[in-house]
Amino acid sequence: RKIEHGPENAAIEGAKRSWAENLCNDRVNNRKSLNANDKLGSISSHTNPRNPMRVSAKPFKSYPWYLKPFFWNQKRKYGEVLNPGLLWGRVPRIFMAVAALFGAFESRRSTLAPALRSLITVRVSQINWCEFCVDINSRLLAERCGTMDKVMAVEHWRESDLFNDRERVVLDYVESVTYSDRQVKDEQVEALHRHFNEDAIVELTGMICFQNMASKFNAALDVPAQGFCERPR
Repeated sequence: RKIEHGPENAAIEGAKRSWAENLCNDRVNNRKSLNANDKLGSISSHTNPRNPMRVSAKPFKSYPWYLKPFFWNQKRKYGEVLNPGLLWGRVPRIFMAVAALFGAFESRRSTLAPALRSLITVRVSQINWCEFCVDINSRLLAERCGTMDKVMAVEHWRESDLFNDRERVVLDYVESVTYSDRQVKDEQVEALHRHFNEDAIVELTGMICFQNMASKFNAALDVPAQGFCERPR
């Protein structure tokens, strides 16, 4: 079933998307402006004192020196250090492995289009109740699509006309891999073969599984959203 949009609804949704797009961009730009002159040692993270993470971040100076460039890069890009990095940083060898794997999936040599990768990460994060992941990946999806349309629609993609056949095949596969009460069916993989070669299917499956690991980690430790992309409700 496809949703039909009347002129009034289209105008309202357009206003919502414009507001949300500006909010996503303004929040990040404001952080960059406020923190532009900060020294590395003053890097801070964002946590809600009324809802602290289940494991706390360590004092910044206690992290090994070779992790600090990662944190600085996050602060330069997002305006603050990302809380998951501070938690993974408690076990540096695992931090480095996770960072390397993330970098491989987000490589320019990826066979998957950037917007498609973001669709995957947002949908997996929604299913796994990861507030942090939905927040930051929604911002990235909006940037890569140039609009908030798919950010707003991805949770109910089956009822939306915004997604093409390739995206629908991928999102269907994403849900079967991610929901614990479902199993991947042969016909779903056959559908993937119509759009991807086998190397791409391996990369696609690996990315879904990596995002499941990351989002379940954050959800288990109650890592909060950091306000990168608040969406209208």
